[in-house]
Amino acid sequence: MGLFDFARDMGKKLFDSDDEAPGKIKASVQDDNPGIEDLDVSYQGGKVSLKGKANSAEAMEKAVLMAGNVQGVTDVDVSALDSPAAAPDVVYYTVQPGDSLSKIAKVYLGDAMAYTAIFEANREVIKDPDLIYPGQKIRIPGGSTPAA
Repeated sequence: MGLFDFARDMGKKLFDSDDEAPGKIKASVQDDNPGIEDLDVSYQGGKVSLKGKANSAEAMEKAVLMAGNVQGVTDVDVSALDSPAAAPDVVYYTVQPGDSLSKIAKVYLGDAMAYTAIFEANREVIKDPDLIYPGQKIRIPGGSTPAA
């Protein structure tokens, strides 16, 4: 697990200049994700690199999404983040126009009412289950990629 890609112009606006990006991203990740110890964040040209120790695969996954769903970020590199292996049943999904959490839950979990599980798994990047936006990347634990 190394590099995750994101939509540069989507997400929450955290910083106004590249110089303040590392500190703002680090503060955001630490405030909402206490599962990362000794976190160090660097930022250059849209790429965020995370370094430290994740207490769990879930903490690492959430840190990636929190750093990546920020306006101006195109990639998140976790190759320097000491973390347990990611769970094999986690699917990463990029929200499309017209999506809702229940629509995504129906496709990936087989039950539209399972949208609450997706919401709970993404509370750090989704504050309201009715407010998701195209380009936002989320994680779907227990999800399976639908057949094409």
